[in-house]
Amino acid sequence: MPAKRKLTTTVSTKGQVILPKAIREQRHWSAGTELVVEDTPDGVLLKARPAFAPTRPKDVFGSLSYKGSAKSMAEMRAGIAVEAKRRHARNRY
Repeated sequence: MPAKRKLTTTVSTKGQVILPKAIREQRHWSAGTELVVEDTPDGVLLKARPAFAPTRPKDVFGSLSYKGSAKSMAEMRAGIAVEAKRRHARNRY
């Protein structure tokens, strides 16, 4: 969508606003998309609501149990290298 083109809409008597189709398609906002409304000094900002609540590592650390002996740094590096090679090989054409 060209940046210079200004799109307009109207607020209904119920306070509803129709977003232009070009914007909805560009943002992949289909019917039912929940939006966060933020009042800013420049106007109103609409953002798609995140699918998941924000979390911090300390909130989820240890939530997945692991049974087995601890891995050494060398074993972890080797495992990462194997997976990286596998993914690289998979993405080659």
